[in-house]
Amino acid sequence: MTAGSDMYRQQILDHYRNPRNYGDLEDPTFSHEGYNPSCGDELEFDVELAEDGETVERAAFSGDGCAISQASASMLSQELPGMTLDEIEELDRDDVLEMLGVEVTPMRIKCAVLGEKVVQDGAEIYRGEADVDQTTTED
Repeated sequence: MTAGSDMYRQQILDHYRNPRNYGDLEDPTFSHEGYNPSCGDELEFDVELAEDGETVERAAFSGDGCAISQASASMLSQELPGMTLDEIEELDRDDVLEMLGVEVTPMRIKCAVLGEKVVQDGAEIYRGEADVDQTTTED
């Protein structure tokens, strides 16, 4: 294990133990929830858009799950403000893995990307581009 990967592991544990933006927004523009049946992770994201209706003003999440899913959601909640809905749509697995900074085993990828998928599906529903009740990473 290198010193760099150890630093990222500490960062993941810190976000897991002290999640940023954990809770609910009082009047979110949209909310969406998701579930990872393989690990039992559950997340809900609240997103408040700026007056332009396209740029994230604030984001918060709640839920329960493994350290990877919770840390990833915490980190994502810090990255979202300032992003546009188009930029959110363009996020992919590699962006999330780069944000985490550690190698994630194939079984844990679904944990890592759950937050990203929840926010993307919520944005699509908000835009009227999708009709999804709940996101799952089982696909």
